[in-house]
Parts: sequence; C-alpha cells; structure tokens
Amino acid sequence: MKFKNKLFLLLAVSAVTAACESSKEKKEERQEIHEHETAPVKDRSGSLSPHTEAMAIVDGAHVHIDYSAPSVRDRIIFGGLVAFDRVWQAGAHNATWIETDKDLEIGESILPAGKYGFFLIPRKQDEWSVIFNSRWEQHGKDDYNEAEDVLRFNVTPQESKEPQEVLKYEVNKTGEKTGDIVFSWEKKKIIIPFRVK
Repeated sequence: MKFKNKLFLLLAVSAVTAACESSKEKKEERQEIHEHETAPVKDRSGSLSPHTEAMAIVDGAHVHIDYSAPSVRDRIIFGGLVAFDRVWQAGAHNATWIETDKDLEIGESILPAGKYGFFLIPRKQDEWSVIFNSRWEQHGKDDYNEAEDVLRFNVTPQESKEPQEVLKYEVNKTGEKTGDIVFSWEKKKIIIPFRVK
C-alpha cells in the first residue's frame, strides 16, 4: 500500500512539475514576443477580416492593439466602404481597442493607463480625427458616444506609394521612452508618436 501511495505521489508531482514548466515556457515565449518590436498574431479561422493583434513593450509599458483586419479586395475604401466625415471603428466587426499599462503622452495630452476603443474619422482632404473612447467593448460603432471620448486629436494621414492590402496596425519602439502607433490600409498611413510617462 505504501508503494502505491508513493508511486501516486510521484506521478502527481511529475504532472504538476510538467504543467508548471509548460506554463513557464509559454510565459517566456509571450514575454519574448512583447520585448521585440510589433508582434502581429493572426487567427487561422479563414475569416475575410481575421482577428489580429499588435503589441510591443516600450520603457516597461505594454502597448497592445486588438482588431479585425479587413482587406481591400478591389473595393474603394475611403469614401466608399468607409464613409468620409463619420466615426469608424478603425477595423472590421467589433471596435478596435488599445490597451496600455502606463500613461502615454500623445502630443500635449496624456492618455491614462487603461483600455480604450480606438476610432477614426476619415476626411477627403482635411486632417483625420483620432479618438480614444472609454467604451472599448462594443460592436462596430453602434454604441459610440462622443461624451465618452477620453482623448481626441487630428492628424494628417500620409499617402503610401505601395497599397496596403490588409489593414495593419503596428506598435514600434523608436527610442528608450518613445514609440509609434501606426495604422496602414489601402494607401493611407497614420503615425501616432507617444512617450511613456
């Protein structure tokens, strides 16, 4: 009986140790991904607008973007699929969200640590509006409420020479305490510089 108990205990300890080591390896692998520049992670669902993430660590701040990435597919995007002068969830399906665990200085404003819905208002010729909204979990822009905006500012989009077929976000480390959030789709690119506080 003692032998069976010892054998059972030995097997149980081995299983727990293996599970801990596997968990540790996954944690180290995820940490390694975060320590590099942008690390896109795409799903394999076969969706036309797959769930995608981009993330990086800048000066200890984990900046994470979660979105669904539609493709151009021979469509007119801005001024067609995406209307000018209207709030857009900056991706497909659910609203794109951005999370940071440290305050970020963007322009002359502070984006407090937290999780935010990310929206854009594209315009034909003028600057586009960039919006961080406190309600991060919503379908499209159905529940968007301007009163819940935490930060809103204007940017001038760049015209890309080469079209970006699949909508793409990046978080790039540009210095010890600085980075960029980059949005690219079709021939438009927006770069949002930030500094970690």
